[in-house]
Amino acid sequence: MSLNFSQNMISSRQSSTSSTKSDAKSDIESVGLPSNQEHFGCSPGQDIQTLDQKAQSYSKEQPSEIHPTSTIPNGGFTAWLQVLSGFMCFMSCWGLVNGFGVFQDFYSNMLIPNVSNSNISWIGSIQAFLLCSATVFAGPIYDRGHPRLLVVFGSALVVFGMMMTSLCSKYWQLMLAQGICVGFGAGCLFLPSIAIIPSYFTTKKSFAMGIAASGSSFGGVIYPIIFRRVEPQLGFGWATRIIGFSSLVTLLIPCFCIKARAFPKTRRKLLDFVAFKEPAYALFSFASFVGFVGLYVPFFYISTYARDVSGLKETLSFYMLPIMSAGSIAGRVIPGLVADRVGALNVLGCCTTCASILGFCWIAIGHTAGGLIVWALLYGALSGAFVSLQPTTVASITKDLSTVGGRMGMNTFCASFGILIGTPIAGLLVGSGNWVGMQVFSGATLLGAATLVMATRVSVTGFDVRVKA
Repeated sequence: MSLNFSQNMISSRQSSTSSTKSDAKSDIESVGLPSNQEHFGCSPGQDIQTLDQKAQSYSKEQPSEIHPTSTIPNGGFTAWLQVLSGFMCFMSCWGLVNGFGVFQDFYSNMLIPNVSNSNISWIGSIQAFLLCSATVFAGPIYDRGHPRLLVVFGSALVVFGMMMTSLCSKYWQLMLAQGICVGFGAGCLFLPSIAIIPSYFTTKKSFAMGIAASGSSFGGVIYPIIFRRVEPQLGFGWATRIIGFSSLVTLLIPCFCIKARAFPKTRRKLLDFVAFKEPAYALFSFASFVGFVGLYVPFFYISTYARDVSGLKETLSFYMLPIMSAGSIAGRVIPGLVADRVGALNVLGCCTTCASILGFCWIAIGHTAGGLIVWALLYGALSGAFVSLQPTTVASITKDLSTVGGRMGMNTFCASFGILIGTPIAGLLVGSGNWVGMQVFSGATLLGAATLVMATRVSVTGFDVRVKA
């Protein structure tokens, strides 16, 4: 009887163990995890505790993958906090590029008047070049899960660079401080601000990106006005330092609040040239290069043109740059709102075509202050879409969103070469007195970019204009 009782107890324990393993297997299957023992490397006699530990380890890896579209929040406090963080990053990276025209004018007339306009424009071109090209290195760092490190490091470089700029009095010093230091720091800020937002939104993606990108236009309005108001009273040094302190305060928000929602499981290559085998991505990257050759020419030279060619008063000619930047605020937000309904490529192609037409229309505006103000507002609005819709377009033509950080980095790397050569070429034309040549140069490059954007759209959706793209 005692022997029978022991056998019954052993049988009961085996039945209980089998039931526990069966329940564990059902639980694993219910959350979509592999339950077969071969997957976990378990032998039939392995303890259930080991199986549970490996199942938990497997489940902890899951958040590192890009979440399915159905789980993207498409709003909420955290999502809009990322938009605010992106706005502040754009304000201190592209905002300083948009506002470089005020430095260009001051350097050529006051600080280093013996240096040509073309050479001075290299400072802003190098700054913008590094802003874009640094993203090709920042992309893999972002993909490996370090967006906050990029933002903190970039913030430190931007603030330090502006402080050092305030101490400069020679051309090479300005190139090192404002061109290289600020430019590289801005590149570290730019990539996280555009890569994080698409992972938080679905139907509001372009609109959210447009709001974030409008920070560059806001910076392009605020920073030149600060410089203009402070410099006559406190001098160049303190005017530049106040801009640096403003950047420090605004960048504290993304330093503490930026939060990536998902990262890829596997490490990405620094340069993934496979992406360029896709016709849509290759065409769009070429469009970015061609467009950025001429896009920022008016931002660099509008104030000089208004004073030297249109004959406007000093104060009004200065405010042409903030007026243009103010117009681009609407150009960042409204096209994004429309793009969510009809597609980013459709809106980008239309806006770039109109901006190129305005580039040619600039030739016809002579000494009329009202005409130049209207032109500046319209150009700012229509050219703004070319910046704000770039990240959304790259995300829309990327099938695997886990690679979106690296692909955005490579796309802006292509654009950086356009910025690098564009404004110095325009400076050579201005230096020779060929203002019409500079205007044609800007309009023609934007027209070429518009054509390439349309070609990208055709490669994605064909010739059917009714298709959202």
